[in-house]
Order: sequence, then structure tokens, then C-alpha cells
Amino acid sequence: MNRTTGGANLPALRSHNAQLVLDLLRTAGEDGISRLELAERTGLTPQAVSKITARLREADLVADAGRRASTGGKPSTLLRLVPSAGHAVGLHLDRDELTTVLLDMAGTLVEAHTVPLDLGAGSDAVLETAAAEIKAVLPAGSVLGVGVAMPGPLDHAAGVTHRVTGFPEWDGFPVRDALGARLGLPVVLDKDTNAAALGLALRGPGDSFAYLHLGTGLGAGLVLGGALYRGARTGAGEFGHQVIQLDGPKCNCGGRGCIEALCLAAVGSGDLERAASVLGTGAANLVELLDIDRVLLGGRAVVAAAEPFVRGVGGRVRIPVTLAGGGAHIVAEGAAQLVLAPLFGRAEVTPPAPKIR
Repeated sequence: MNRTTGGANLPALRSHNAQLVLDLLRTAGEDGISRLELAERTGLTPQAVSKITARLREADLVADAGRRASTGGKPSTLLRLVPSAGHAVGLHLDRDELTTVLLDMAGTLVEAHTVPLDLGAGSDAVLETAAAEIKAVLPAGSVLGVGVAMPGPLDHAAGVTHRVTGFPEWDGFPVRDALGARLGLPVVLDKDTNAAALGLALRGPGDSFAYLHLGTGLGAGLVLGGALYRGARTGAGEFGHQVIQLDGPKCNCGGRGCIEALCLAAVGSGDLERAASVLGTGAANLVELLDIDRVLLGGRAVVAAAEPFVRGVGGRVRIPVTLAGGGAHIVAEGAAQLVLAPLFGRAEVTPPAPKIR
């Protein structure tokens, strides 16, 4: 397959100033933005902006978007990001299925599909399936990298899984390096909830929120003050393993009375009111601890019956509770953003840039 593997265009993006400019170009969309506006919004000199945009044009990342009539002097040339100049693959490794998406540089979904997966089949079998699914969506042209999101706990910085709940055989496996070696592409690994929270934060206001994901497991992605919060060891957000019933049922993590075990048991028996009540109790603890602005709900169990979960959790907290946006592939798209966001200076997420007018 004819493609470049992650880097022909990257040198043009390595400076902080280039990232600032590129992020404003991305925000401007198809309407574009002038060099003068870029200078005003970044605080850079017009000369510096001209040099940066010239490099971006040479790398085929930026193109003309027409001209804007001037109130005096010659009309200004508008510039826009070229979304097709690069792509990122996002992979959601769930316990029972694998979702693969392809995003362009603007973060637009190009392709997505889901196949069954047994996370307990062993690392070789899982990575073989993952590599095949990724190769099936790779486009011709520049591929910037692959973001992988999967259940935790894991070490984001090292790209290594720990004792994935219910699958202890994954403890210590170097997912990032092993998959990267198979593909010949840069790979980034993070928890599924962190990836989803990243994608949500990039689209929303720069506030503090918790994304609660109830699917084959239960976890949280935390955005505090506009920044994705992983913790020093990527341990933040293991929401599902807070104990709320000391004599409760045994959890796959080895503990008893974990909120994950109670929630999944209630969902499995069809008692969604009970599941929502348990989830709401955990959410209330989180709200009191972190003083966040809102709670977003997602995951297969929630999406299948949103109303009782939104109502049940909302009845337990004093802040807004809503279904998370982002569509059916929220985790996989967030995984692709693990690759894209750093190119725009958004590796840890910051409040969105002002809307271009």
C-alpha cells in the first residue's frame, strides 16, 4: 500500500509557534483566516507568521481559502488547513470487540468499523487482529500514527498495560512498542476513558467534568480546569473500583462491593433503575471530591438506555448530567485524537481557541 509512515509533514509542526498557528487554522475551518488575524491571535509578528505559514504550505498542510475584501488596501489572502494532508487511526480495544476509525487532520471521521474480539485470547492474537484492522483503513498518503485505547489500569507514558480488570495476563505487556513494530507507525496508548474524555474536551468548553463510561466495565475520564488528568502513573479515573458496599459481591479486580461489580450485575439482571442509582452514588462521591462542573455519561450500557441513567445519576448530584456527545465511536475517535491533538498543541487539552469570525 502506498503511504508514508508518520512523518513527511511532521517537521513543519514541531515548533510551539507552528502548533499555535495550525490550531487556529483548524478552528477556522473552510472559511479560512488571514495572516494578520493569525498574528493578532497568537501574539507573533507578521513576519514570523509568514515564515510559519510558508513552511506549512511547502508541507502541503495549508492552502488558500480565497480573499477577504479590505476596507483599505489590497484584499487579504485567507488560509485554511488541508484536512487530507494527514490522517490518524484510532483503535478501541474493548473486552469483546474492536473498533477502528480513521480521522483526517481536522478530526473528521473518514471511516469506522467494529469486529468481535476476545481480549483474553492472548496478546499475539489480539495484536494480529488489531494490525489487520488498522491496515484495512490506512489511506494513501501521510499516516501520522495510531492511538490505542483500552481498559486500564495501564501506564500511558511507557505504553504498557498493567492488570487489566478481568484479564491479568496483560500485566506488563508493551502494547505500544509491540503494535508499533508490527505496523511501522508511531503508536500511543491510553485508557479508554481518558481517550474519550480527550475527544470530548477538544469539542467542549474548557471546564472541569467527569466522563463516566459503563460498558463491559466502568471507568472515568477526568478533565480538570480544561486539562486531561491522568495522574502521575495513569491511575486516575479507576472509578469503577471504589467500594460502596463492604459485604458486596466479589469484583474481577479481587475486591468486594466495587461500584463496577454492582452496576454490571444490575444491568445484567435488567434492573436499570438500580444500576443508575449505584452509578449516581459513585458520581456523587466524585462530584463532592473534585468540585467538577458537569457529568457526562457514555458506554454501551448507557447508550442503550440513556433516559434512566441520566435521570438516576442526575437525581444524586447537584450539577448537570447529560449523555456524552461524540457518536457511537467516542472512544476510538478519542484514541485517534491522542495522535492529532499534540500536533495542534493540545496534548493535555486546553480551553478551545476563540471562534474565528
